[in-house]
Amino acid sequence: MVEFEYKQVLIFRTDLQMSKGKIAAQAGHAAVSSAQDAYTHHKKWWEAWMFEGQKKVAVKVADEKELGDLEEGADALGLPHALIVDRGLTEVPEGTVTCLGIGPAPAAMIDRLTGKLKLL
Repeated sequence: MVEFEYKQVLIFRTDLQMSKGKIAAQAGHAAVSSAQDAYTHHKKWWEAWMFEGQKKVAVKVADEKELGDLEEGADALGLPHALIVDRGLTEVPEGTVTCLGIGPAPAAMIDRLTGKLKLL
């Protein structure tokens, strides 16, 4: 089994009951935006993650408050991250916070914050 030293975690709100397609679109937004933050502020982490194969893990939280708490935690730990706010063109109203991307960053650092979350 291959061990990844770097990863990205995508965290979704379950209270919104988004369709699989909507989740996939939001995952794309979170993955790209969070990776861009890493590229800008932690380029060595980004490069290592790219080299390893860009591990991503999708997990879930109950609501916007839990997502906000995780964003604050990512900020406090200095982890690259991106909170995704929807434009309201399809399933959710404009301004709805849908998900959070954290990383790429060292997996051990991210796990301190997200390690107990359940897989989506």
